[in-house]
Amino acid sequence: MSADPIAFRKISKRSQNQKAILEAAEKVFAEAGFAGATTQLIADVAGLPKANVHYYFKTKEELYRRVVYNIFDIWMEAASAFDTELGPREALSRYIDIKMDLARSHPNGSRVWAAEILHGAPIIQDYLEGPLLEWSTDRGKHIERWIANGEMDQIDPAHLLYMIWSTTQHYADFGHQIETLNGSKPLSDEQWQAAKLSVKTIILRGVGLSPD
Repeated sequence: MSADPIAFRKISKRSQNQKAILEAAEKVFAEAGFAGATTQLIADVAGLPKANVHYYFKTKEELYRRVVYNIFDIWMEAASAFDTELGPREALSRYIDIKMDLARSHPNGSRVWAAEILHGAPIIQDYLEGPLLEWSTDRGKHIERWIANGEMDQIDPAHLLYMIWSTTQHYADFGHQIETLNGSKPLSDEQWQAAKLSVKTIILRGVGLSPD
């Protein structure tokens, strides 16, 4: 039995509208912050009536949480590249590569997250105390195992993770500064590859690993 084409179009339209709203919200929240953003401005950027925004997201806070959770989920998916069955050099290299790629492909989401944390995480404290803490604790244990096995230098696992996060997300959160210092131009593909290599080299050598 074939699918109902009318029902399919409705689902497709709903998906398109939600995607447009979330992309617009990500941009507006990144530029104006939670307090400065309005659902009318988000609707304008999305090219949809304000009523459509409220149809899918009842409040501005609900929409904001969805934007923040989206970038968190993307980062957690990227964290699967931190495969603990691999050795530390390959696992950390993969993780840094993907985090750098996400800084380039999802800069607004990263900026929204950064602003939320700078304000004391009033909306997402539950995520920090739950999934992020659990993941960080788990990865910390694997880093400690690598250290105990003599596979990398003795360091505090938490600070290694903090350094990876802050360094990779710098390319999103401070993108304007980087562009300004780059002759007011975005980094080219070649420059991005050089940046990724530099970040990996500095971090890996800092824990006694070769980037090669």
